[in-house]
Amino acid sequence: MTRRSYALYAVGGICGTLLAVGIGLLVGRVFHTLMENRLKKEIVLVEGSRVFESWKNPPPPVFMEFFFFNITNAEDCLNGAKPKVTQIGPYTYREYRYKDNVTMVENGTMVSAYTMKKFVFLREKSVGDPAVDNITTVNIPSWAVMEKMKDSWFRTMVSMFMKTLGSGPFTSRTVHELLWGYEDPLLEKAAGYTPGLDKAFGLMYKKNGSDSGEFIYHTGEQNYLDYGRVKTWKGQSKLTFWTSEESNRIQGSDGSSFHPLLKKDERIYIFTPDLCRTIYMDFEKEVEVKGIPAYRFTPPRSVFASKEENSDNEGFCVSKKECLGTGVLKVSPCRKGAPVVASFPHFYLAEDKYVDAIEGMSPDREHHQTYLDLNPTTGVILRASKRAQVNILMNRVGGFPDTKNLNETVFPVMFLNESVVIDDESAAKVKKLLLISDLVSNFALFIVGLGGIMLLILVVLLFRAHQKKNEVNRIVFTKALYAQPSAQDDTSYCPVGDKGREDPQNGTYIGLTEKVDA
Repeated sequence: MTRRSYALYAVGGICGTLLAVGIGLLVGRVFHTLMENRLKKEIVLVEGSRVFESWKNPPPPVFMEFFFFNITNAEDCLNGAKPKVTQIGPYTYREYRYKDNVTMVENGTMVSAYTMKKFVFLREKSVGDPAVDNITTVNIPSWAVMEKMKDSWFRTMVSMFMKTLGSGPFTSRTVHELLWGYEDPLLEKAAGYTPGLDKAFGLMYKKNGSDSGEFIYHTGEQNYLDYGRVKTWKGQSKLTFWTSEESNRIQGSDGSSFHPLLKKDERIYIFTPDLCRTIYMDFEKEVEVKGIPAYRFTPPRSVFASKEENSDNEGFCVSKKECLGTGVLKVSPCRKGAPVVASFPHFYLAEDKYVDAIEGMSPDREHHQTYLDLNPTTGVILRASKRAQVNILMNRVGGFPDTKNLNETVFPVMFLNESVVIDDESAAKVKKLLLISDLVSNFALFIVGLGGIMLLILVVLLFRAHQKKNEVNRIVFTKALYAQPSAQDDTSYCPVGDKGREDPQNGTYIGLTEKVDA
């Protein structure tokens, strides 16, 4: 085989290998696109889809923990002292949630549902009995009435009336009463003059076995990015609590589902009725839950930042005089005027002044941060913890003598931790789906690797063929060197002289001479 033939074979082999690699990359890309399209079609809120049943009845167990702040110097606080509190909890409940009255609407492009919640107390996961343990905290009904009457001509009369009922700025109640409700004497009297006013009060009053209103969601069929996105809540496409279009906007999901194929640089929006607003989360880091990769998303400081830090939050100011600092949000517009303030537990991510105003606050990232761990391929929630704190804005209220020595203070009442971790059965299903996805995604790499191996084999074969050719040439040369001369040769080997023919010491002399014709 000539050198030119080897070159042609080599070039042909390399071109064939590169062609195989190119085809592999193309096929891998096609398979990857097909897999993504399959996910987009299967992760939709329609009957028969892969996720519809688990969306209606989520299998992972959800736990709700309540932590209360017990004030230990209530009387001193009324005289201007710094409040001292101790944290008591958790009081843990198993939360059962499911979607009720699920109905396809708008020609099947939307789905309507009510999220029902039921809570069952778990003694083994709690520090005590909620029906027995007492907590001394702010008297929220009293503060709600004082806030309502602070600009009224009848405030002094109301103050005297509260005094006769024993409704002061603080109260002692059991955990169960504070959570699920108790009949308050002040509300009972006020209900006689205010039609529709409840006689009872509780932080979770009427929330056990109830829903938070009708949601209409996008199914995600038209656009996978819209999967689970809220279109309307209680028939409204935007809120009316706040003072700007941006603040009243309903965006994102309700926090129970997220679209597949998440990216690190995207911002996740969640509408939460408890806060009467939309919040957002940004990517923080990569984590792993039960062997499944996840992206952790957390709310940044800017969510509850002051209007000076984040001008987009100016619409959350109840009024120009009632615009709080970073880390807190006054939600009285959607709490019937009660001076309720929301924050993260222990004023995590808030200004130092809120932490320093209460003895007993110790914000900690590990225990007080809200986060979502989402699998980026499927959008499935692998682990989550929603942590929020309920506070009351306490200050001096004209016409109510008990408040005359108070400084403006955001007083912590309790915080909750609503958490979930994916169950083993659901985790196995996600792993299986991810395995198929990984095999498809890595198909191109497999073809490229195979092409590399083929190229390596080709190089070895060419090298060995070249060695074999050199070996053949060497043998031919050696045979030619030792072959007998023929009659046609121009030169021959012959002895030189008679003396040199038989020399006992030196042997026979060989000389190269011209052949002489006879």
